Amino acid sequence: MSYAELVTEINSRDFVVEPMAEHDLLEVVEIEQTCGLSLWGWEAYHTELGRPEAIMRVARRRSRRLRNDGDLHGFIAARLNTEELHVNNIGVRHVARRRGVGGALLAAVLDESTRRGAHKAFLEVRAQNSTAQALYRRYGFVVTGRRKKYYKDPTDDALIMYSEFER
Repeated sequence: MSYAELVTEINSRDFVVEPMAEHDLLEVVEIEQTCGLSLWGWEAYHTELGRPEAIMRVARRRSRRLRNDGDLHGFIAARLNTEELHVNNIGVRHVARRRGVGGALLAAVLDESTRRGAHKAFLEVRAQNSTAQALYRRYGFVVTGRRKKYYKDPTDDALIMYSEFER
């Protein structure tokens, strides 16, 4: 199944993956803070939204009823540099985990990057985050290196994961 077919299948669930917009940034930052990610903050995401090489998506609740846990299930921020995609941050609310949100976000970004000419992708992931590593492996990523003490709060190594796309 191609990334595009996977995105179509995933969008039939209770959420839809859409481009990130400025009005999403407060929730993006909230999710970022609760997930223990490297903190970018509102200003960095806002700046990134203005870059043509940025590929940023959100997983939005399909039914927009009033709830106190927000409209967004998760987000992904990535950047395309010529033929290479770098996944910078991906975060999913705790209540939305194990429902395909992370995979849907990753598939959407991989699909968009291949349409723009990417042939490979890489990312860093906490060495202790086996759940995220398993997700990335399902999408063809393999560990190619380690950055010692890359993450703070808590201190952790980063595993560098890499994937080449079929042409």
